[in-house]
Amino acid sequence: MPGARFFVSGRVQGVFFRASTRERALALKLDGYARNLPDGRVEVLAAGDAAALEALARWLELGPPAARVEAVLREAADDVPEKGFRTS
Repeated sequence: MPGARFFVSGRVQGVFFRASTRERALALKLDGYARNLPDGRVEVLAAGDAAALEALARWLELGPPAARVEAVLREAADDVPEKGFRTS
């Protein structure tokens, strides 16, 4: 199962970014997590169908309405998360 790790920067903490990401990932049937990082970014690890990962990547460029995404870095991820999608 393909996986990707995203690092999203900008105004992405305190604006329901992780919860909105979880909703979008679950709708796309992706497994993984979204978590805040100490440097103000949000890390998203997702695994599943390649087309669903691309859809999530496009959504992360925008995020929820209150967010202001400045950059999204993407890297391949081999560490497939447990089933489901969580936030922390």
